[in-house]
Order: sequence, then structure tokens, then C-alpha cells
Amino acid sequence: MKDEYIMIQQSARQFAEKEIMPVAKKMDRENFFPAELFRKMGKEGYLGITIPEEYGGSGSDYISQAIIEEEISYASGSLGLSYGAHSNLCLDNLYRNGSKYLREKYLEKLCSGEYIGSLGMTEPSSGSDALSMKTKAVENKNDFVLNGSKIFITNAPYADVFLVYARTGENITPFIVESSDKGFSRGQEFDKMGMRGSPTGTIFFNDITLNKGRIVGEMNGGKKVLLSGLNLERAVLAFNAIGIARRAMDLSINYAVERKQFGKAIKDFELIQEKLAYMYTKFESSRIFAMEALTRVQENRMDSLDAASAILYASESSEYIAREALQIFGGYGYIKDFEIERVFRDSILLTIGAGTNEIRKKVISEALIKKYSRGGKNGL
Repeated sequence: MKDEYIMIQQSARQFAEKEIMPVAKKMDRENFFPAELFRKMGKEGYLGITIPEEYGGSGSDYISQAIIEEEISYASGSLGLSYGAHSNLCLDNLYRNGSKYLREKYLEKLCSGEYIGSLGMTEPSSGSDALSMKTKAVENKNDFVLNGSKIFITNAPYADVFLVYARTGENITPFIVESSDKGFSRGQEFDKMGMRGSPTGTIFFNDITLNKGRIVGEMNGGKKVLLSGLNLERAVLAFNAIGIARRAMDLSINYAVERKQFGKAIKDFELIQEKLAYMYTKFESSRIFAMEALTRVQENRMDSLDAASAILYASESSEYIAREALQIFGGYGYIKDFEIERVFRDSILLTIGAGTNEIRKKVISEALIKKYSRGGKNGL
């Protein structure tokens, strides 16, 4: 690992230990979102890690973003999820596709944490089938009038800025919507099984007037913007799962060393040793796989096959590792006073959120067939 990345990792790890771990339990128990802590992350330069310094960012890269994602998620999977939604899905997306006007208006405040960002894509009737969305933006002279709703939106109850996809005729166009816009409203925050403290909810658009300057990218270019970000988003969010998996590993190893049964530590039992061996193998291979995918992002040679495979394997590995860790804890693991119970609940989300694993498998198989049909008959 480069010296730059080691420094970022050490900084993020120290921050997580000092600032995040002390409130992680409160976040889960009370479904509490630490807004002030989020702003501290902005002051540390974590929120705008991939954004150039001229817009208030740190001017680093996606590997740095992934390192920070893992360290935050190790301390709190839910805060890691909110960080990914803000830093990658909203902020980085806006930088890559937004106009100079939008960059100058929003990026610095999003980098500092003064504004909290969110991505608005999923709707009540269009989850996996995102392109069938019904939210509409109808052109009215020099403006657009936005109507519709979005559901299961991370950071929705607190976000100030939303990157929202809406149907414009037969096409899709992304817009920036502010929570202060007339006609914007929020539904009740969801009370979730896991990732509690990462606020999730519904947002509503009732005749919101948006000028053309709020368009992200080109008019009717939403599908291109959406698909251009998916590979990147999948690769970065894989590290949310990896951070959770690493925490489960550490908790289970420490417990196996300390817990004694039949006169000896349970680490000496072969069945526990087998669990730890498989857990580590899945953890380390998913981390290497995801890091290779990110390296390809930065070299502009990544495709949907790499990205979908990375997050599929990382999310399934994370859930497996957390489940085995729970089993190592036995009855204690089923009690809320033990952290592994929260870690297990958090691990499940990444097989569902940001695209289900069923959809990821579909993407992978279609990409394989496409690669084969284009001359890959001699193998991968």
C-alpha cells in the first residue's frame, strides 16, 4: 500500500476509534443519526475525498474513499452507509456530471458537511426496475415542474441536497432538488431491522419548480449518468460490507480466545478453528477482489462484470462472516448487549441495498455472455 494510503487509513482508523465507536451503540439503540459527527468528517476531509481542492475537497481518489469507507463501517456499518450515500452516490456523482454552476453552488458545502447529500432513485413501484420510475418533470417554458416520490432513500430524513432522477417524456433526466424547495416534503423515517442510525425514508415532490440550471448532465441523459455511476458505486460500497466483515472477524477472534468451555479456550476446538479459517479466507479474498475492481476504475478499464462481482462477493461474504461470528458467540451473540448482534443485522443490508444480489447476478451473467459473444470464445 502506498504511503499516502497508509496515512489516510491511519487517520480514518483513529477518527473512527475516537469519534464513531463511542456513539455506535446509541445510533443503533435509538436510531440516532449523529449530524454533528458527520460535519466533523467533513472537517477531516473525508466527505469530499475525491473532489478537487478548488471545490473544497481533498483531491484524492477512489481507493482513498474505499479505505475511509471500510474504517467508518468497521466502527459503525450504518454510518458507513450514510457516508457512502453522501460522499459517492451524491457528491462524487454531482462532481463528475454536474455543470460548473452546480459544482460551485453545492460542492463546497457538501464537502464540509454543511449540506448532507442523498440520491433519489428508488420508487414504491420501481426498485430493481429503476428505469420504470414514475416521478415526472414536465417542461414549462424555462422551468420544469417535478411531481412524484422516492422511497428507501438513505439520508432522506436529514439531507439538504438530493440528486433525483425523473422521467422527462420517454427519457430520464437527473435534477438537483433542495429540501428547502417549495413543494418538497418528507415522510416518516423508517424503523429498520439493521443499519439503524443511517436514516432512511420517503421524499415527496408536489409541483416543485426547478430551473434548467438544476439539470445534472444533459437533458434526457439520465440513463447515461445513472449507468456511468453504477460500476463505481458498487465497487466503493463493497467496502461498507468489508468493514462490517472485519469487525465481525475481530469480535469473534477475541471472544474465541477469552471464552472457555470444558476447561480450555474455544479457540482450541477444531470446529471453531474451521469457522475462523473460512471467515478469514472470505474476508481477505473479498477485500482483494474489491480493491482490484477499484484499481480498474482509476485506470478506466472497469466494466459491469468487475463491479457487480466485487459487491456480490463482498456482501455475501460479510453476511456469512457475521453469521458465523454470531454462532461462535453462541447464546451471548443473540443478546443486544453484545455488539456482534448489531453487526450481524447490519451485514444483511448490503445483499439488498444498492441493488439486490439477484440483480447483481443477472448483471454478471449478461456481461459474461456479452463478453463471450464479442470474441471471448477462447475463455476469460
